[in-house]
Amino acid sequence: MTTFVRVVEAGSFSGAARVLEVGQPAVSKIVAQLERRLDVKLLLRSTHGLTPTEAGLRFYERARVAIQEADEAELAARGAGAGLSGRLRISAAPTFARLHVIPHLPRFLAAHPGLEVDVVLDDRTIDLIAEGIDISLRMGALSDSGAVARKLASSRRSVLATTEYLARAGVPKVPADLADHETVVFSQLSHAWSFSRDGAEVSVLVRGRTRFSGAEGIRTAVLAHMGLTIASDWMFAPELAAGHVVRLLEAWSLPDIDLWAVFPTGRLATAKARLFADFVEGVMLRSA
Repeated sequence: MTTFVRVVEAGSFSGAARVLEVGQPAVSKIVAQLERRLDVKLLLRSTHGLTPTEAGLRFYERARVAIQEADEAELAARGAGAGLSGRLRISAAPTFARLHVIPHLPRFLAAHPGLEVDVVLDDRTIDLIAEGIDISLRMGALSDSGAVARKLASSRRSVLATTEYLARAGVPKVPADLADHETVVFSQLSHAWSFSRDGAEVSVLVRGRTRFSGAEGIRTAVLAHMGLTIASDWMFAPELAAGHVVRLLEAWSLPDIDLWAVFPTGRLATAKARLFADFVEGVMLRSA
């Protein structure tokens, strides 16, 4: 049942094999055995991939619920003190995971010695179902309005720079001063930075000679004293604590950024995913 569910969700035998970490022939054989046992065609095969038949779709819906209920039943039988078991697949942005998730994983794994964790690091918004992800940690506005999500934490956003850059280029006093500074920006975002103060809004067009598609590039460039950036406290937490990076224009406000636990649409969140969300929420609360 689990293999068939993964095939439907991945849309291919190869995709399911990747998630299940087995060979593609094994996945094909299991589905063929299932079809013989049920004496019904479950999948339609074409050059475009695999599509469940009407019978296959009915079986998928019931099988998915049965697997989730079996997981919940096993957890209940073991008791809360026995810990989790099996595999948990997590996705997260590389920089956030490196700073705020991976250092705390040993404690989570120590509490659940029967659990295996796969961490998929990607700045892109990936397809949770196709990749077999149980829980994704995402920041900012959610692109999928129908996503099953839970907010875990919020962080302030500020204009940030290293003390070495400011010693060389000067400290901006008002947003308009940013036009005279080098900035490090996300390639997918506008060069117009907007601030608010006492109900008034100000927008400044900044010059960014360096643009990066990921947070790790932004971090590295700022720490190389290449310019100012707008970022969350999360992105520069160690350097802010040490005083190597400082906040600027603190009288002016930028919208906070939220951290979300996102679960695959159409599924009940597993007990493992829910408890990991609780764990990350606790980590972020302690570090606030």
